[in-house]
Amino acid sequence: MDRTPAGHLAPRTHAAHQEKGDDAMFTTPHKGLGRAGLMLGAALASTVLCATASAAAPPTTGGAASEGAAPTRSQHPCPVVYFDLGETLVHTAEDGSTSYLPGAAAYLRALRARHIDVGLITNVPPSWGATDTERAARLKQEVDATWRGSAPFAWRDFGDRILTPRTDAERKPAPALWQRAKAGSGRCVLVYQAETAEEVGAAAAQGFVPYQVGRAHRPEFLPVGLVELLGRRSR
Repeated sequence: MDRTPAGHLAPRTHAAHQEKGDDAMFTTPHKGLGRAGLMLGAALASTVLCATASAAAPPTTGGAASEGAAPTRSQHPCPVVYFDLGETLVHTAEDGSTSYLPGAAAYLRALRARHIDVGLITNVPPSWGATDTERAARLKQEVDATWRGSAPFAWRDFGDRILTPRTDAERKPAPALWQRAKAGSGRCVLVYQAETAEEVGAAAAQGFVPYQVGRAHRPEFLPVGLVELLGRRSR
C-alpha cells in the first residue's frame, strides 16, 4: 500500500497498473516465483483430481457430517493469506474516498466462512505509532474516515495480523515485513496477494505463495479452494 508524505492513500492509475503487470510478472528476478509457480501448478492439478474423485465417490451415511455444514477449526489446515491493502482490497477514487475493489468483500467473506486467517502487510508512515497496534489503529482511522462503501471494511477479520513498517528501512519491498509475518505463523503455508509484480516477487523470495491480483484472464484473487489445498500440502 503506497502512501503520500501526508499519509493518504495514493491511487494508482490504470496505466501505472499495467506497466507493473504482465511483462513485469515474468521478468521479476526472484527465484521464489519459479518455485511458487510450480507449487501452485501442482496444487491446481491436485484440486482437479480431488474434485473428480469426490464427484465419483458414493454419498456417505451414518456419522458423516451433513452436507453444507461448516467444518470445525480442527478440520482445516492453517494457511494464512496476507494482502497488500491499497489497490488490492480497497480503491482510492480521485476524490479521495475509499471503497472495496470489485470482488474483495466477497472474497474475504469466503475466506472467513472457511476459517482461513487473513492479514495485511502494508506500508504506512512509521510515525503513525511505536507499535503495529498503534499504527494499525491510525490506519483504520484514515481508511474509515474516507470510506464510502456500502459495508464497512472487515477490520475484525485481520485481528492483530496487520504488519506495518517500524522504520523507513522496513518499507516494502524490503523483506522485513514478510519475514516478521513468517516468524509468527508457525508451520502454516503463507500466501501474499498484491497488485504489483515487484511485491509478489519479493514475497515469493521469502517463501510466500504469491498471487498478483487484477490481471486479465485469471481470477481476481487466488481461488479459496486452492488456498485450502495449499494449506493441506504444507503439512
